[in-house]
Amino acid sequence: MKIQILYEDNHLLVVEKPVNVPVQEDNSGDKDLLTSLKEDIKIRYQKPGNVYLGLVHRLDRPVGGVMVFAKTSKAASRLSDAIRRQKFERTYLAVVRGVPQDEGRLEHYLYKDQRNNIVRTVPSNHKQGKKSILEYKLLRSAEDLSLVTVRLLTGRSHQIRVQLSSIGYPLYGDQKYGQKVNRPGQQIALWANTIEFEHPTNKEWIRFESRPPKEYPWDMWR
Repeated sequence: MKIQILYEDNHLLVVEKPVNVPVQEDNSGDKDLLTSLKEDIKIRYQKPGNVYLGLVHRLDRPVGGVMVFAKTSKAASRLSDAIRRQKFERTYLAVVRGVPQDEGRLEHYLYKDQRNNIVRTVPSNHKQGKKSILEYKLLRSAEDLSLVTVRLLTGRSHQIRVQLSSIGYPLYGDQKYGQKVNRPGQQIALWANTIEFEHPTNKEWIRFESRPPKEYPWDMWR
């Protein structure tokens, strides 16, 4: 598996996740990103025994872009705490069907059906509903498609896909939450664009960026 390393030090490993690769082992049996990175570290540094690599956040399997892993338990703990305190900034690029208003803030309660791996919006009094918030801004539009940037304020499963679909703007290529307007075989147009956070040891505020591939529909706005 070819994985681009964006940054690495004694505490952090920042990479560009390839599309259609699971972040960690799942029922598919396909090679996952976490295992591949551990194997790479073991080889590059000739480490004996097991390699520690902490998974502190996730991306859906079809989504590509920037991800950060912790190389020490201290870094993992501090990054997880930053996420809980909403001091871990994440922005995404997405191509949606239709043209939404210039910007907006979406608040929904989401429930994940674990058995069927699908997320639904539910009333605020739903016992298993989790409050989910994002902000989006329209960047460009063409051919009834729009490029938007999304800032996550919470990190729920399938959050961007479900929330944008729920207001009538499903993501291009999303077969699960936009099957009425997307065709089988289309690649979902959602990309983890930037991550910003305080370095777990030196306390410096750092930012990493990954750009989507030069292919349709992304290349409409190159």
